[in-house]
Amino acid sequence: MKTMIYCISALALGFVLLIKGADFFVEGSSSVAKRLKVPSMIIGLTIVAMGTSLPECAVSVTASVSGNNGLAVSNVVGSNIFNLIVVCGACALVVPLKVQMDTLKKEYPFSMICAVILLLFGYLGMRVDRKDGVLLLVIFAAYLLWMVRSALQARTGLLASKEEYEVMPVAKCILFIVGGAVAIKFGGDFVTDGATTAAGYLGLSQNLIGLTIVAMGTSLPELVTSIVAARKNEVDMAIGNVLGSNIFNILLILGVASVISPIDFVMENMIDIMCLMAMSFLAWRLTWTGRRLDRKEGLLMLGVYAVYMVYICVR
Repeated sequence: MKTMIYCISALALGFVLLIKGADFFVEGSSSVAKRLKVPSMIIGLTIVAMGTSLPECAVSVTASVSGNNGLAVSNVVGSNIFNLIVVCGACALVVPLKVQMDTLKKEYPFSMICAVILLLFGYLGMRVDRKDGVLLLVIFAAYLLWMVRSALQARTGLLASKEEYEVMPVAKCILFIVGGAVAIKFGGDFVTDGATTAAGYLGLSQNLIGLTIVAMGTSLPELVTSIVAARKNEVDMAIGNVLGSNIFNILLILGVASVISPIDFVMENMIDIMCLMAMSFLAWRLTWTGRRLDRKEGLLMLGVYAVYMVYICVR
């Protein structure tokens, strides 16, 4: 039986792995962006987002294989809300986040469209079946093609620039990215396991644990990686990580999970998806004013999340 000492040790080790893993992951990804002459936003929307979405992928796919795929929806929706509101809000407290107009016009709306698609599936049949899952994966493939096309266009412009960058050797970049991703993955696992066990000792219900600790725990990589990126002045990578992770979570993770086993919705899932859409619009609207998130807006977003936490605890 796991003891409280194990919980504390798992939490401590998990946070160390998350912080150092995120540090290495951002360094390696930033160096890749500079070496390939690709904007940090594109790297954040793809490589970084994919790496930090590993915990959500592991939880949702495992839940689907075991037939407990209701957890897949709550994990993804809860993680997306945490990513958008808490991660962006916390990053804005560290350094005001400037957002490019292209991001406000393209990636932000696309992430909201993904949530609308998920809500539509629930409204039409209260489930995501295998055909729906295939459709999500097709949209995800189109999204990746869009990212590749955007990267090639942006690279053409950057190649014309004479600005020189100091970059790591290729082998070191790969080591930092892979090693950082592994540390992030296991760090998230340790933190989630330790927190879940501690919550059990405190007598919290499994349902409440799933809605809060599991969703937060699997989003810790996005939180730590984005804060580290913001502190390293890689603001585009921080924003790209959040939006890319949210798109990955819905299109890829739920797509794969529903192809393995159709996912049934409950009414709480529908309400949470509508909350995600409302918070997505709020974040987009706050960012649109001045094309940045400042510290006051970051505090407002964290306050909104606190209200949401109270709501799911009492409903």
